[in-house]
Amino acid sequence: MNAAEPDNITYSATMNSPLGQLTLVADACSLQSVLWPSTAIEGSSNDLPIASSDHHVINSAIAQLEEYFAGERQVFDLPLDPSGTDFQLEAWLALRAIPFGTTISYGDQAEKLGDRAKARAVGSANARNPISIIVPCHRVVGASGALTGFAGGLDSKAWLLDHERQ
Repeated sequence: MNAAEPDNITYSATMNSPLGQLTLVADACSLQSVLWPSTAIEGSSNDLPIASSDHHVINSAIAQLEEYFAGERQVFDLPLDPSGTDFQLEAWLALRAIPFGTTISYGDQAEKLGDRAKARAVGSANARNPISIIVPCHRVVGASGALTGFAGGLDSKAWLLDHERQ
């Protein structure tokens, strides 16, 4: 299979949001990343062609994110294919079960994965979540309720939580 075939093309597009410009990255069938301005496009340095064009997955993701930011969507319905370890994928799947407008602690998320003692590992996995907002790692907070790390910054995390509570 050569790099020009659709399975090897990475598609990207940017959108404006209340939190600044976001870059969405997809392959032929699924969303792979939602990137903040400070994040480089993964895969851009490994000779995979990147096409910025009209793409059904990206168009759906942009539409659903716009609905989310407008207060019209609470759950995303998109094909996702984040790249990660088995533990990261399990942690990210657990994030999708956190209800809109609520928060849980890293320990609570680890407990849902079967071992509360893995709270730090969960935090590390969440920090590597490539599809933030859609895979809502912003809904996980410290044991005291304090806001902790987020790829988009703590101000963005606070904004997202406030937005969901309105």
